[in-house]
Amino acid sequence: MKILLTGANGYIGMRLLPKLLEMGHEIVCAVRDANRLALDEETRAEVSVIEVDFLNIENSDPIPADIDAAYYLIHSMTSSTKDFDKKEAKAAENFNKLVSETSIEQVIFLSGIVNEEKLSKHLSSRKNTEEILQKGDFHLTTIRAGIIVGSGSSSFEIIRDLCEKLPVMITPKWVLTKTHPIAIRDIIFYLSHVLGDENCYDDSYDVGGPDVLNYKKMLKGYAKVRGLQIHIGVVPVMTPKLSSYWLYFVTSTSYKLAVNLVDSMKMEVVASDSRLQDYFNWKPLSYEEAIQSAFKKIDQNEVISSWKDSMASGRVKKSLNKYIQVPKHGVLTDKKELKIDNPEQTLKNIWSIGGTTGWYYGNFLWKIRGVMDKMVGGVGLRRGRTHMNKIYAGDSLDFWRVLLADKKEKRLLLLAEMRLPGEAWLEFKIDKNNVLHQTATFRPKGIWGRLYWYSVLPFHYFIFGGMIRNIAAKK
Repeated sequence: MKILLTGANGYIGMRLLPKLLEMGHEIVCAVRDANRLALDEETRAEVSVIEVDFLNIENSDPIPADIDAAYYLIHSMTSSTKDFDKKEAKAAENFNKLVSETSIEQVIFLSGIVNEEKLSKHLSSRKNTEEILQKGDFHLTTIRAGIIVGSGSSSFEIIRDLCEKLPVMITPKWVLTKTHPIAIRDIIFYLSHVLGDENCYDDSYDVGGPDVLNYKKMLKGYAKVRGLQIHIGVVPVMTPKLSSYWLYFVTSTSYKLAVNLVDSMKMEVVASDSRLQDYFNWKPLSYEEAIQSAFKKIDQNEVISSWKDSMASGRVKKSLNKYIQVPKHGVLTDKKELKIDNPEQTLKNIWSIGGTTGWYYGNFLWKIRGVMDKMVGGVGLRRGRTHMNKIYAGDSLDFWRVLLADKKEKRLLLLAEMRLPGEAWLEFKIDKNNVLHQTATFRPKGIWGRLYWYSVLPFHYFIFGGMIRNIAAKK
């Protein structure tokens, strides 16, 4: 079958793609920016890629007329706290319009469980999106899931941050809300197996694992798997805003996502049927098995995708293209050069920068800068990196965004997503004479931008000097 995969570079899309290729399907990946589709060369050669912005379809590539089915994996919850529901509605309407001129027969939509009359804004938007898609000229199959547990998922990473960093927690009362976690493995199974199955047309299905837990029990379950001792206290009153700040400062989540998550966490989300599980005779993983499975991927450095690589998790909202050409005029720069003896090892060091490796010099200063960034609403350092030694354009890298990662050209270019009075780039490049070039570029915004640059200049002398020396020397 020829399948349109929307949201192909999202958390679910990146997990679903290899499964669909394994099943022998022809895949057309629909993304807003083809340059940041994080695929290896072998996989990239197996798929077609089109650029489609479902919020602005005028300049989008045409969708192939001969597609048989599509996955609708588009959402906007991480991009806004106010109007994401309007964006999601518009995207669904534009999707219907674009595929109306194709031979599409089935659309598979991943949604959220909706079993309360009063829904959160997020779940209400998901339900509205489903109703819009039902008006399309195709058969709709909706899979409604609760919390998805897997390496790199937002839920898993938040629980991980809380349990690993806080042995004692004072939590809001929504930690007692019941929810129905499901392993990412099981979601991918259901998504891939309803494809082309006419018995699943024009219907919606709730899916969940074998355990119905509240958030407190989920935290306890994680701690049990990891061998941690945690103590959780519940306070009867904590406003949604305070709850959002609590998640934002302690975990790697963005503030916008924290607000929307808190809104949803007050709602009980439990699967009301097991029809799909019974139909396919499938045994889903338990919550603790899902945690164990996630850590197998992490320990083996096989994390395929992470929610933190979403463009909406930082300052950059759309295309990266306009930032790839580093400006040369009206900027302030710090340039360092160093002759190196082992370019292969140095390149490996560059490709390992950030995350658990750190920044090769003054890591405590980088951490302080990350805390300061969080204090003013930035992303901080907690996003880390998805892969230990792989970097793709579009990846998040602590409070940087990868613009260009070209190993053949031996060049890595990063754009700062920390809160700054201007724009900042950090570039590493090894030339043909085995000279390592490290360039920090800052385009200030007004007088405050210039004052900022000169105020941190003394730190740059030590940090950037130590960084280039250690990148070149580390074995």
